[in-house]
Amino acid sequence: MKSIFQRTNYFILLASGAMLIGFAPIFVKLSMLSSSAISFYRMILALPFLFLLNYILNKKLLFKVKNKKTIFYTALASLAFTTDLTLWHYSMDITSVSNATIIVNSAPIFVAILSFVFFKERLTKGFLLSFLVTYIGIIGLIYFSNNYVNGKLLGDILCLIAALFYGIYLLVIARLGKENSLNIIFYTTFFCCLFSIIPMIIEGDNMIPSSSFEWLNLTLMAFLCQFGGQYFITHAIGKISVSGASIGLLMQPLTATILAAIIFSEILTSLQILFALISLFGIYLARINLNQ
Repeated sequence: MKSIFQRTNYFILLASGAMLIGFAPIFVKLSMLSSSAISFYRMILALPFLFLLNYILNKKLLFKVKNKKTIFYTALASLAFTTDLTLWHYSMDITSVSNATIIVNSAPIFVAILSFVFFKERLTKGFLLSFLVTYIGIIGLIYFSNNYVNGKLLGDILCLIAALFYGIYLLVIARLGKENSLNIIFYTTFFCCLFSIIPMIIEGDNMIPSSSFEWLNLTLMAFLCQFGGQYFITHAIGKISVSGASIGLLMQPLTATILAAIIFSEILTSLQILFALISLFGIYLARINLNQ
């Protein structure tokens, strides 16, 4: 009975983390900064919270890794994650929040493909089914959206590329073994902050928040999404079943879609809802097959 209660608590923790990250596209949409500047502030403003949590939990400020290779792998993963975030943030100016979030969350499909290409891990029949279901849903979602009608397909294509880089990030992070989850979050956050600086300078305009609302928006994004959401998910994901984790993680695109409908009036048609549900079911299947 106690173990069931603990698993339930971890599921709630993971689902809450996914829900918090679901707020990220809303904060992005509300920001006036460039796409890479949003990434930079999301990371740099989260660092003090991570230092504070490390001091509370471990009574120290420094983050000492178990293996020196962790630094290299987190840097590599962060480069992919920074690319993913920059493309994803940019895409939300030319596509809907629901399209952007659901398409990016198809990353487990790319993880399986990359694992096959680089590590010779076989693709199961379950993966092929999840691939088919996911992309039937995504193609339908794109085809029946206003973005397709208006000729603004670029945003959805950028989301697919972002999903590829998110898949690379997930694949590299998975290779870190039993490294402390707080260390992983700190170093990925730190390196993402560094890697965001050059594209932020290249983009040029809108690099510095110009209002108290902008600072509040970015601080909430850093605290809720990067610090809270990422930590909850990383802490809980290994302590519940794969199917339970896969269901809990679907709270991210569902939260983003619901909030976008309320805040930005991005109301989905019945066909869009149907294909969104199909793609979410495919993503669920992909996550299960990825961990078998």
